Amino acid sequence: MQKWFEDAKLGIFIHYGIYAVDGVAESWSFYNGRMTYDDYMKQMEGFTASRFDAAAWADLIEKSGAKYAVLTTKHHDGVALWDTQYSDLNTVKKTRAARDIVKEYADAITAKGLRLGLYYSLIDWSHPDYPSVYEGGKVPDDPSSSNPFSYPLDGIQDETKWQKFLEFNNHQLKELLTGFGKVDLLWFDGDWERSEKQWNLPEFKQYLKSMQPDLIINSRLQGHGDYKTPEQGLPITRPDGPWEFCTTINSSWGYVPTDQNYKSLSQIVRMFCDCISMGGNMLLDIGPREDGTIDERQEAILLGLGDWIRAHAEAVYGTRDGIMSRYYGEGSTLSADGKTLYLFVHGDPKESICVKGLCNEIRKVSVLHSGKELTYDIHGGVPWFQIPGTTWIHLTGEDTHELTTVVKLEFDEKVDMYGGSGAVVTHN
Repeated sequence: MQKWFEDAKLGIFIHYGIYAVDGVAESWSFYNGRMTYDDYMKQMEGFTASRFDAAAWADLIEKSGAKYAVLTTKHHDGVALWDTQYSDLNTVKKTRAARDIVKEYADAITAKGLRLGLYYSLIDWSHPDYPSVYEGGKVPDDPSSSNPFSYPLDGIQDETKWQKFLEFNNHQLKELLTGFGKVDLLWFDGDWERSEKQWNLPEFKQYLKSMQPDLIINSRLQGHGDYKTPEQGLPITRPDGPWEFCTTINSSWGYVPTDQNYKSLSQIVRMFCDCISMGGNMLLDIGPREDGTIDERQEAILLGLGDWIRAHAEAVYGTRDGIMSRYYGEGSTLSADGKTLYLFVHGDPKESICVKGLCNEIRKVSVLHSGKELTYDIHGGVPWFQIPGTTWIHLTGEDTHELTTVVKLEFDEKVDMYGGSGAVVTHN
């Protein structure tokens, strides 16, 4: 796993495509019958990207505090945002925009020194060869009830067509991995409609890595990805290994003007803290309008998040997951050397916050954004059995940040936490 990913903490997801024209759900609108396929595809006539400014996107992403970005190069609808030579269904040939969105995006992201991520849908509900087989090759009892965009309705599978589709995917992915400079991350979607064997894994992954050896691939590759990608539901417990939580600012991935269900900046910051407390990243999504501009509310969230991160950068970048919630419930991170503990405080305490099970002697406690030193008391404990007391850090509303406060605890040695069974457990 590339260390840059685990140190990055924040990425920005960008769902951009023809679905922004009518403000409908990307691809699923026609797949689930909420509109016809023809009506969905008519949006290509209205897709102009007339005010799309990749440099402005990259500048906003940098200001958000993100270290990488992921753009939807092709969603399940099959409309590519680059000038692919293997399908006319792309923004250069079939929309009024007549622009290679991916190239402009890749150039701008790279120029900013950000890590380049590309989303690619493995499934393609517009490709004639895609609905040629069933998942795992198993024909359902009633094939006619299957979705025609995914499976053959007559129950007859055509392996030759499926192999042609895999070649098509390989060709498009080769364009993405060889035509836009160094690609750091490939974010797959849609693996669920076919089996591991049908996707030709693990050979398929080896093919991708042959073009970009340092490439990181997300988990949506039938178990062959490099990290986990929980979506929308924030994990309750830490996923094993490296991971990333992808989520929306409101309830939609793409631009849906009727969606007013926006999360507040405070909620976004808290979700971010929850992610990094468990050693993960947050991939926060924006959905630009069809002309390429970004809703002012989404822009404000990104800028506000960036302001908070810059004020607390040492508690964010390069840290690892903090102490367990049984010791401190609101989340924390640890410095790389394990000698500094950062506690997240999401409200205004009336008097103090408490940490249980801390065995170390504290050298200093302070508020990170202001530098103000805080006093503390330790009550209880049974030193002859090496049972520590409870550390009460004096903190009131006047010392807190308007969003989330970070309290910094400094030690001479690595943080040790009491194991609860008569033994001291070093936090590894």
